[in-house]
Amino acid sequence: MSKQNIYDNDSFYDNFKSNRADSINFNDVIETPIITAMLPDMKGKKVLDIGCGMGQHAMQYVGLGAASVLGTDISEKMLAYARENNSAENITYRRLAFEELAEIEEKFDVITSSLAFDYAEDFGALMKQIYGMLNDGGKLVFSMSHPIDTSYDGTYDRYTRTETGERLYANLRNYAVEGVRRIKWVVDEYELYHITFATLINGLTGAGFIIEECEEAKVPEEISVKYPEKFGGTIHQPQFIFFRCRK
Repeated sequence: MSKQNIYDNDSFYDNFKSNRADSINFNDVIETPIITAMLPDMKGKKVLDIGCGMGQHAMQYVGLGAASVLGTDISEKMLAYARENNSAENITYRRLAFEELAEIEEKFDVITSSLAFDYAEDFGALMKQIYGMLNDGGKLVFSMSHPIDTSYDGTYDRYTRTETGERLYANLRNYAVEGVRRIKWVVDEYELYHITFATLINGLTGAGFIIEECEEAKVPEEISVKYPEKFGGTIHQPQFIFFRCRK
């Protein structure tokens, strides 16, 4: 698996931090409410948060009663922010890439991940690794970019629009071609991995998981009407997909 570490790029990190500071952003408006609603009872649970970023979710889990949270991420900048701004006695942060998760010898009751699995070259292998890190009956709750979204390869605009700029529909290209996508997003050569929906599902079930719930990105109508340029595309294509699975 690739050890891409785009979040330690100064320009990308500063842009990401700026976006998160805006209260009307994709994470807070779409991602966090959905993944939070899918969480199991966190009271007394031992939690692993993969791709913990700035540590917001780790603090959230402690607030929900988690006994302990281990947050892992590859970005030193993200971890430094997390340690400074989202720390608690029962939160530990470690710098680990996906392929280094095997270094963690303990098991967990709940494993979560927020928009990090896009960077996994072998999704199926990662799911098998995570399955083995869960206690029996443990839960995996995660979000990632929707396969429709990751199929975008930058060749054409994401949307076909009217002359006034209104989105008519999303453009889908090379959906069936899996693998790396390199596009311009804040920086040149931003890299992620595209898999089809079938590969996603088979990666979960092939690892042994029972899928309990699946959700797709949606925006409250009042938000999409008020901020059409920012959120108007969600009605044409879901940016994120969410799963809760059981071992």
